[in-house]
Amino acid sequence: MHYLFAILKQCGRLQVILGTLVLFPAFISLITAEWYSCLGFLICSAAITLSGYLQNRYIKSHRELTYAHSMLLAAIGWMVIILLGSLPYYVIALITPESAAAKMLPAGADYSSSLFYFRDFVHCIFESTSAFTTTGLTMADHEPSVGYGVLFYRHFSQWIGGAGFIVLALAVFRQIPGRSSMLLYGSESSGERIEGTIRDTTRYIWKVYTLVTVIMIVYLYVGTRLILPDYPKAQAFFDALCHGLAGQSTGGFSTLDNSIADYHSAAMEQLYILPMVLGALSIPFFYRLIYLRRLAEFWKDLQTRSFFIAGIIGAALLSLLLIRSGAVESPVREGTFQFISALSTTGWQTSNIGSWDDVSVLFIIVCAMIVGGAAGATVGGIKIIRAVLLQKGLRWQLNKTFFPQHALKTVKFDGKLLSSAEMNKQLAQAGLFTLTYFLFLFVGTILTCIYLPEGYSLSDAIFETASAQGTVGLSSGISGPSMPRVLEVTYIFQMWSGRLEIIPVLMLIRVLWRGTKPVII
Repeated sequence: MHYLFAILKQCGRLQVILGTLVLFPAFISLITAEWYSCLGFLICSAAITLSGYLQNRYIKSHRELTYAHSMLLAAIGWMVIILLGSLPYYVIALITPESAAAKMLPAGADYSSSLFYFRDFVHCIFESTSAFTTTGLTMADHEPSVGYGVLFYRHFSQWIGGAGFIVLALAVFRQIPGRSSMLLYGSESSGERIEGTIRDTTRYIWKVYTLVTVIMIVYLYVGTRLILPDYPKAQAFFDALCHGLAGQSTGGFSTLDNSIADYHSAAMEQLYILPMVLGALSIPFFYRLIYLRRLAEFWKDLQTRSFFIAGIIGAALLSLLLIRSGAVESPVREGTFQFISALSTTGWQTSNIGSWDDVSVLFIIVCAMIVGGAAGATVGGIKIIRAVLLQKGLRWQLNKTFFPQHALKTVKFDGKLLSSAEMNKQLAQAGLFTLTYFLFLFVGTILTCIYLPEGYSLSDAIFETASAQGTVGLSSGISGPSMPRVLEVTYIFQMWSGRLEIIPVLMLIRVLWRGTKPVII
């Protein structure tokens, strides 16, 4: 029971942070004269902050968290953030009259505002989950029609969720004990310490994360003005702001109706490749590059090197498959962009993937969406370091059978010399996670096939499930406000578990099912 109080106290701190952050989109709504959206954000900010403050203030607990309880906090904390983060969508949709929503529509639009889809609270939870887990699937059929405040809130949520709420709490609050802070840091991030203390580490993570994001926002704004000089300046800045947040967090939300394809420009698509690539690289890598000025990290860092190699080879192979199928007009252009988008788990879309042939769809699922980018970044998937480790382990297992019986069977991985026991331990951990990941993917695919809407195939079902599980955000068209409720709930669960890398979720399920007492298996 004491550990439950400790978890609830930490959740209160997360709520205070969330309530404070909700003020930012309120400011955007204020300057764009979206009064109902502004009011909705202010109401939710006050309610979330007050509840979190009272929870943190009046729950007394000085217990240090164990590894198991830090995992439970990660699962419960993210669940709380997702549920409370869905409130602004719901409140704004309820209080905004149709006349005010009509003013949010782009000129000449022949549809109603997608804001009203959020009068269904499950849709709000889906949107909030997709945002904070940096997935990018959406319930908004027409994104620009929800207003600037809600648009910014979606992207800002992705950016905050990318680096992590627990990491942010560790950077802000002083009172978290040392051992507990280390365990909490490891529950949400790669666990790599880049400074002497966890507090210093988390602060540097946010400094690096913010710096790279600001650079990307400037880069996108300048690039848009040069490529599309007639594009409105204010809209170009808002696009760059939101897309910079979504790109660095590999979130994939967009201010445009049809994602990056709405620019109708090959040059703009090339411009947007860099934010996806940078978002898929680990934050510790940027720390070493920017603060320690180790330029050689571009090639020496195993994950970075592997990502570039996989991106180049994968994009070329997907382009060849699309050329062979004849399914798209610009196979090289679309294949390159979509493979990088999938491998980085960003989810920006420039191609109608629903019209692709099955071989191309399965290739991008297996070789990009399931793999993902670097551990320590904001990506989903099994992470490229695990994929490299598994292939290295397979080669090592085959080669060591030819060694003399008493030879020291060591292996070099990521610049470290590992003994047989150490390598077997790492392989076991990576293999167990990968197996669990595929099990979740399999169950999600089965459920999707059972409730699959008309007009979709098995490859579409696998694609949509892999997109949710890997927090990718690319869609074959299944996800939307008209999707079956069972699939909506399934994808909410997959996005949540995918962001947390499954283990904390399994531990929470185990505690709810059998309690905290050890059980002999």
